[in-house]
Amino acid sequence: MNRLVIKFLTLTAMLLGLPLLGVMLKGDGIQRYLEFPPVDQFIPKAPFSWIAFAVFLCLILLVCIVLFVLCFKAVLKTEHTPSVCRFPWWGWVGCAMLACIWTLAWNRFKWMSFFQEHTFFPLWACYIIIINALTYRRTGRSMLTHQTGSFLLLFPVSALFWWFFEYLNRFVQNWHYSGVQYSAGKYFLLATLAFSTVLPAVLGTSEFLMSHSWIKPGFGFTIPVKTQNPRRIAWTALLIAGLGLGMIGVFPDVLFPLIWVSPLIILLALKTLFREDHLLHLNSVDHQQRIIAVMLAALVCGFFWEMWNYWSLIKWHYTIPLVNRFQLFEMPILGYSGYLPFGLECAVIGESVQAISLKWKIRN
Repeated sequence: MNRLVIKFLTLTAMLLGLPLLGVMLKGDGIQRYLEFPPVDQFIPKAPFSWIAFAVFLCLILLVCIVLFVLCFKAVLKTEHTPSVCRFPWWGWVGCAMLACIWTLAWNRFKWMSFFQEHTFFPLWACYIIIINALTYRRTGRSMLTHQTGSFLLLFPVSALFWWFFEYLNRFVQNWHYSGVQYSAGKYFLLATLAFSTVLPAVLGTSEFLMSHSWIKPGFGFTIPVKTQNPRRIAWTALLIAGLGLGMIGVFPDVLFPLIWVSPLIILLALKTLFREDHLLHLNSVDHQQRIIAVMLAALVCGFFWEMWNYWSLIKWHYTIPLVNRFQLFEMPILGYSGYLPFGLECAVIGESVQAISLKWKIRN
């Protein structure tokens, strides 16, 4: 547990302190970056650039084409495996509730005007119930039914987890919210409730994908990675990630992707420095399959996040420099690539939550 505290404090200090240090060295005042609720948009955005769009597109296609080809081959090689259970009754309840709340979220019924600004959490609570029900149907198990302790712990951890991204976004301002305005206290409570669904949704979807046999032949290979001094590499990665965090407020038009990449690098570097196993040890077949599953899970959740957001009363909008064009819902099409590293971050945090739950069970 001491290791966990040290890692958390290190991560917190870097994520919170380094961006502020960067803008202070730049000569900007920090007050506007700490505004709460975060309303003012004061960072100018670089206009759309075909060169930047083409460069980002090529890098993203290199990853996506490989994933698509592997997935396609995997599906062709896989025989259908029947589910082991019927779809549970509580899954049907979740489906019925989702249909009702979805209707309310996308309409403006006067008799439900108060509730229409509070549909995010119930929508995603229903999604989480349904995805666990689908997993239960295939395997007879799910996080909700068989790992209830760690499943419930994901909710508060998820809220804290996403607040870090909200904070980092103040230094690049790639998204902002519109709709009903709240006091600071009410904003914090409602936002925390909404943010609490992120990890349960992504990790639940990942578990559902892992229940399918197609992922095993498609990604059941190993990539032996040997390094002579992994701790030196970890220290170097930690330094580079820290430098990037310190500069995101100074060069937001160029470094904005680092708000998704740097936290992942820091998490993995800290695990390496403490000689702990982690998801990106590529010499493990299970790890590779889980990497693919959680990346795809984040994309699936990303699609539903953006779709349900589009016609909601309270919603978010994007102002991304250089590539802010060709939107699918509110999100520029290239922005969906950010869900790939985000999925890995969710998985790494999920590993820590499971480890805490296991230690708690052993002690009790």
